[in-house]
Amino acid sequence: MLTITLDMQKEASKLKRSLEKLIGFPRASTHLDLLISSMTEHNPFNSTAEISDWLNELNTDDYFNVEQISLIDLRKWYFDPYTGDLAHATGGFFAIRGLEVSTNIGPVRKWTQPIIDQPKIGVLGIITKKIDGILYFLMQAKAEPGNINTYQLAPTVQATRSNYMRLHGGDPTPYVEYFLNGKKVKVLFDQHQSEQGARFYRKRNRNIIIQIPEDEAIPLKPHYRWMTLGQIKRSMLKDNTVNMDARSVISLISYCPENKPVKKQVNAADLQDCLNNSPLVQNPISDYQIKLLTSDCANAAAQHSIEELLRGLSRKKFEAELDTRLIPLHDVNDWMVTSHEISHKQGFYFSIIGTRVESTSREVPVWDQPIIKQRDSGIVGFITKEIKGVIHFLVQLKMESGNIDLLGMAPTVQCITGSYDPANLPPYVAEMLEPSHTSVVFDTMQSEEGGRFYREENRNLLLAGDEHFPIETPPMYLWVSLYQLKQFLIFNNFLNVETRSLLAFL
Repeated sequence: MLTITLDMQKEASKLKRSLEKLIGFPRASTHLDLLISSMTEHNPFNSTAEISDWLNELNTDDYFNVEQISLIDLRKWYFDPYTGDLAHATGGFFAIRGLEVSTNIGPVRKWTQPIIDQPKIGVLGIITKKIDGILYFLMQAKAEPGNINTYQLAPTVQATRSNYMRLHGGDPTPYVEYFLNGKKVKVLFDQHQSEQGARFYRKRNRNIIIQIPEDEAIPLKPHYRWMTLGQIKRSMLKDNTVNMDARSVISLISYCPENKPVKKQVNAADLQDCLNNSPLVQNPISDYQIKLLTSDCANAAAQHSIEELLRGLSRKKFEAELDTRLIPLHDVNDWMVTSHEISHKQGFYFSIIGTRVESTSREVPVWDQPIIKQRDSGIVGFITKEIKGVIHFLVQLKMESGNIDLLGMAPTVQCITGSYDPANLPPYVAEMLEPSHTSVVFDTMQSEEGGRFYREENRNLLLAGDEHFPIETPPMYLWVSLYQLKQFLIFNNFLNVETRSLLAFL
């Protein structure tokens, strides 16, 4: 173990010096530490295979039971006699209310729907620590009532305000003190980001990554493991292994030099050789991965400047209309509320069911809650294309009724295909289903947030367009480089959670 640790330190220093020269990272660059962590799966604490086995054992051996029950049988929940809203007796956690929507975008201009109202900002936080030259991430195996496979890798802390304030009367949230009053921590990223805009009303969470000092001992609690960023990204390629909250937090990470543009064009061949020749890099780095990395640099030639993109987005927002207001749940049209569920009269979209949860690993051993049950799985995917030698992402400007802003940057395709007439699918869905001028970079099934969505998963794809894939786009679509997407990510609420989830894979 000692030899491996010393070799890790030596190889990390060697790779760091090479990348400082090739890409122009400043000394003591946090982004460079993150890049190196993302490239390696070497871990003296747990191999990637051991992490996978650990999750499988938890899913097999740990007791976590979810039973569907009637809404009227939910303990500590009640239907408000005046509004029909479904709320918690403490006034905390969340409520199911009605939403009235009016817009000038899309084929349907007015509608009402149930929506989750959860106004308090939660914490999605990851603790990192450098050990022998490598940055490690403290990840937890978290069981959620909506998870298909119960346990998935989650941030160090994934907690609503009601949870970490202990409104449930149970155990404290492990490690939350590092994010609320950690005086010695270094904050790497800290942003408020939106949640699923079609289901939550103006919901945001604090997405934060912190680094603790190398000499600070931190107790490793049950259900927690140290992982490199490379191990986390490798785990993402397995279906339903890394949860959406973890993917959202990891999407904040940038791998280009901070605070300054690269002075010279990066030599892609030299960079590829450097990475592939390092003993830390177990899996060969492809040409596409190198192009993604150079696309994340500030001097990458983009089709449009940031200023042009901002002007275009400002114009689209000016033209868009979106009026929303919360209404009583019993005033929602075309939906019915029964003792068993809240559902659309024609069976469309989703329903809201009741669950009773028993767990040996959560802050409380038993609780009841409503949860959204999606009718069909969907597709969430980006198409990329090399333009001016730089990989660009085909971004959709999408209106979602629950978001704070008028339009958000969404993936090329984000839809529940079962909600559409097969003869009238949204743009680019056909290419996702049957690629003709694209090749598949990754294709996995990923879960939605298991605390609010019941066994919901979507197909997540990244496709690389060939030379025949058209640059011309329909209205509300535009090409954006990876560096530009990361710049928009700095400003809260530009990129929706589906976009952030896909960016985490890269």
